[in-house]
Amino acid sequence: MYTISEISRLTQTTAHTIRYYEKEGLLFPSRTANGVRRYDETQLTWLRFVLRLRATHMPIEQIRQYVDLFLSSSDEHDTTNDRLRLLEAHQQTVQAQLQELQQTEQMITDKIAAYRRLHPSVSTDPVRFP
Repeated sequence: MYTISEISRLTQTTAHTIRYYEKEGLLFPSRTANGVRRYDETQLTWLRFVLRLRATHMPIEQIRQYVDLFLSSSDEHDTTNDRLRLLEAHQQTVQAQLQELQQTEQMITDKIAAYRRLHPSVSTDPVRFP
């Protein structure tokens, strides 16, 4: 079992963010008798999944929808197809983001090449910041 500070360190996420995700209904840590949050390996894996979804700009509301579907799934009420559709729709969004980033990267590459043609004496070494 992990404390919030341990889970924060393991996921490189602030405790504030973890508490926020709990408040938003995305995480469900157990608690000790005196109210201290405790996380197990399953919750750590789940938090990493949530963090990946957030890194791709999936809205909190969509993640909550996924959580709700997951939690409401049972033998009598299977939500697998709904969760699949939600993830497929988000995958399309991520693919569009990747395409946009590739186009932006190409534009930057072209702009750098144009500047180097204008100023061939400028160093081709990347700028290093302290």
